[in-house]
Amino acid sequence: MKYQVTLLDRAQRTAQIEQSIAASGQVEEFHEFRGQKTNLPVIRIPIDLPIYRMENFRTFSDQAEYLSREQKSQVFFKSGQENESAQQVQHELLVKLAAKGKANSVVPVIEVLEREGQRETLLITRSGVVVNGNRRLAGMRELFAKDYRIFHQFSHVNCKVLPADTTYNDILEIEAILQARPETRLDYDWIGDAELLKAMLHAKGKIEDVAKLLNRKIPEVKTTLQALVEAEMYLKDWVKADGEYSRVAEAGEQLFKDLPGQLSGKPTSLQDASRAIAWTLFENGSKLEGRLYNYNVVFGKRSEDVLSRLSEELGIPLENDDGAEDDAGFDFDLGDSKEVGYLPLINVLRDDPRKAEAIETLVEICTSVIESERDKKSENAALKAITAANARLAEVDLSRAGAHTYESIERQLTAVIHRASGLKASVEKLRGQQQGTNKQFGEDKS
Repeated sequence: MKYQVTLLDRAQRTAQIEQSIAASGQVEEFHEFRGQKTNLPVIRIPIDLPIYRMENFRTFSDQAEYLSREQKSQVFFKSGQENESAQQVQHELLVKLAAKGKANSVVPVIEVLEREGQRETLLITRSGVVVNGNRRLAGMRELFAKDYRIFHQFSHVNCKVLPADTTYNDILEIEAILQARPETRLDYDWIGDAELLKAMLHAKGKIEDVAKLLNRKIPEVKTTLQALVEAEMYLKDWVKADGEYSRVAEAGEQLFKDLPGQLSGKPTSLQDASRAIAWTLFENGSKLEGRLYNYNVVFGKRSEDVLSRLSEELGIPLENDDGAEDDAGFDFDLGDSKEVGYLPLINVLRDDPRKAEAIETLVEICTSVIESERDKKSENAALKAITAANARLAEVDLSRAGAHTYESIERQLTAVIHRASGLKASVEKLRGQQQGTNKQFGEDKS
C-alpha cells in the first residue's frame, strides 16, 4: 500500500498547529533563524497534517524531469503547494530519495527510520509547510501506510515550529545554511545545489554575501552558477530537451564546471564552436580514450586548431562573411560577422546527414591533439605522430570501401596530401636552419 496524500486547508492546519503550540511546554534550540539562537516550540501532530515544501532544491532536478516527461505546466509544482495531486507527486519523488543512499557512505533515510524511528524533529512553518525533513516525512508516511501496526509510532510526528513572521527569504536561508553542512550537502545533486545558489544570489544580491553565508569560496560559487548556465544552454539549444536535467546531473558535472574556464577570453563565435566540440565529446564519451576531463584542451586552448583541422578534413570552409542566420534556429549568439564563422561546422556536428562522419573525424582529431599534448615535451613526438599516421594509412583497404564513401575518401586524401606537403616543407626549412646554425658554430670554433 502506498501512502495517499490528503490535505487539510491552510486555515485548519494553522489552527491545529496553534492549538498544539499552546498546549506544549517543550522547546528546542535552533541556531539557523536570522543568525541567532531561537527557542522554537516543539509539538506532536498527526502525520497527515504537514505538507511538503514545493520549492525544495533537493528535488529540483526530479521535478523538472517530471514536468518534461508528463508535459505538465511549468508552474505545476510552484503553484501546487495547496494542491493534493501535486503534493502526491512530490511525495513519490521524496520517497525515492528517502530510499536512496550515496555510494557506501550514506544509509538510505527510510532504512534509518525503519530501524530507529524518528530521532530528529521536522522543521515546519505555522501553516505546516515542511522546511527541513521532507524526505523523513515521506519515509515515515510510506512506512506507516505499509504497516500501521508495526510502525504505529508514525501516526504522529514531532515538529519544531518557526515563528509566525517567518519570510520566504528566511526559509531560503535556512535551507541554504543546512545544505552547507558537509553531511547534508551530499544529498543534493549539483543542479539542485546550483539552483539553490541562484536563488540565494537573487535574495542576497552579491556572490560575496552568498559565499560568506554558506562558508564557500567565491570562485566555487561563480563556477557552479556558470556551470548551470552552460548545462541549461546545452539542454535547450543542443539536444532540445529543456528541463531534462537527468542528462547532465551526474555525468555532466565535471564538464559543465570546466567549460566556463575553457571558454574564457575567446571571441563569441569561437566560444560557440568550442561548446559544440565539448558537447559532442560529452555525448560520445564511449568513443574516447580515457576520461572526458582529459580532453579539456581540445575545446580550450587548442580549439582553433581542432576546428581548423575539422574544417579541412570535412571540406567545410570556415569563413562566414555574410553573417547569415542559422536557418535551423540554433540559439547561439554568433557575434561580429568579421569573426571566423564556425556555424557550418556547428551545424554538421549538431544535425546533418554527415553528422556521423563529422563526429568520427572530430574524435580522431581530438585524440591526436591529446596525444600530441601528452608527448609535446618529447623530441620524438613529431616522428611518433607521423609514424602513427603513416601506419594508419598503410592499413587502408580501398577495395572494401562503399561507393557512397568515395567522395569523402577523396576529400580526406586531398587534405592528407596538403598537410603532408606542408609538413615536408617545414622539415626542409628546419633542416636548412639547423645546417646554417651548425656551420656558424663550426666557423666560430675554428
